[in-house]
Amino acid sequence: MRALRLQAWQQEPELVDVPEPTPGPGQVVVKVGASGACHSDLHLMHDFTEGAVPWNPPFTLGHENAGTVHAVGEGVSSVAEGDRVVLYGPWGCGVCSMCTRGFETYCENPAGAPIPGGGGGLGLDGGMADYLLVPHERFCLPLPDGVDMTAGAALTDAGLTPYHAVRRSWSKMTPDATVAVIGVGGLGHMAVQIVKATTAARVVALDVKQEALDLAREHGADEVLVSDEHAAEALRDLTGGRGVDVALDFVGATPTLETARKSTRSTGEATLVGLAGAEVPFSVSSQAYEVSMASTYWGGRHELAELMSLAARGAVTVEHTTYSLDDALQAYHDLADGKVRGRAVIVP
Repeated sequence: MRALRLQAWQQEPELVDVPEPTPGPGQVVVKVGASGACHSDLHLMHDFTEGAVPWNPPFTLGHENAGTVHAVGEGVSSVAEGDRVVLYGPWGCGVCSMCTRGFETYCENPAGAPIPGGGGGLGLDGGMADYLLVPHERFCLPLPDGVDMTAGAALTDAGLTPYHAVRRSWSKMTPDATVAVIGVGGLGHMAVQIVKATTAARVVALDVKQEALDLAREHGADEVLVSDEHAAEALRDLTGGRGVDVALDFVGATPTLETARKSTRSTGEATLVGLAGAEVPFSVSSQAYEVSMASTYWGGRHELAELMSLAARGAVTVEHTTYSLDDALQAYHDLADGKVRGRAVIVP
């Protein structure tokens, strides 16, 4: 079968032929219907070196996946051949306190996981291939009728990551609250929809590109602002001087995190989601009093199930551009060049 594999750090992946996987006890082989191309994959290709994470190449890329169950191993009971599924991407041990709560992203027993701190497309073979070996059936969740494979795949990360970031701050997103969504790309355009679908808060979207601001408007943003050095002041002006209740930074550069920190009102929350390497000072007086600052990573297995329910009702949709597996490398080039509207999705 074909697979887009990262053969070594700091190089582009290669489309090669590899053997088709066979499931062992408790395992599932999925015929891949779609696999999302994520900006974090670009960091894998170009920025990581040996020792940066507990695993190394070679492995097949693709950690956002949906498909059809092709074969199951002995003992598998929750899925059967022909089932449409989405795959929960972080593969933890399944038994520690975090994993049993659904947060395999934060597995506290990495030695017991299929791969420490990773998953399919992150150390183990992912979905940019014709078939994908899933190490445990619990990672397979139903893909609802009416949600196509491309949307389902993208929702497993581009949807789940903002869903978790929004969900953890629901208590702050009251009808009189304002939520700032900074960066309206593959994740940010989902965050706008998720806030609107699950709360009554006002949403202000920020980006440097007019096309992204237009996309935010299309998906329900109440206000849009240019993300520049005046953005924090503009957010405070929009809120009568008090600041936003929640700021979600989907860029993660120092200037955008500064906007989030400086625009958040007392007792509000500023959440860093993007991976652009932001660093800002933190002291008693560097932001308003009692502002909580947090980073997040992906989301929980139970949260993916909730998100699929939203998608099944049409409450959230995924803007995406599709590429064939033969053109997967071009998808990453377009992603790096900022040419992708929404999410890039590979369809084998």
